[in-house]
Amino acid sequence: MTARELKVEVKTVYLGEQSHPDADRYTFAYTVTMQNTGTVAAKLLGRRWIITDANGKRVEVVGEGVVGEHPYLRPGEAFEYTSAATIETPVGCMQGSYQLIADDGVPFEAPIEVFSLAIPRRLH
Repeated sequence: MTARELKVEVKTVYLGEQSHPDADRYTFAYTVTMQNTGTVAAKLLGRRWIITDANGKRVEVVGEGVVGEHPYLRPGEAFEYTSAATIETPVGCMQGSYQLIADDGVPFEAPIEVFSLAIPRRLH
């Protein structure tokens, strides 16, 4: 087991009622579950997202915390939140990382693997 490790899982859903396809605006909610799978407690300091649409348009979002919070996770604890992203195409993807500081004073980064943003029935 690693001292400083965060497991990240993401689920997405298309928000049709908040989207405007005629104006090239497709909005997706994403729910992130993060779990401290390490042996040292850690506090989330910030995030970095790279959001890419099907046209190759890439937007980078960097900020403090997540949804206004800086969750503190002891080993085994989890935190879940939901946020949203809007892109100009019916299909796109996101990836990124979280920046954390462990109780032992060591900063570390937790990668967020690429996940799809796609309206239903667009991907087979």
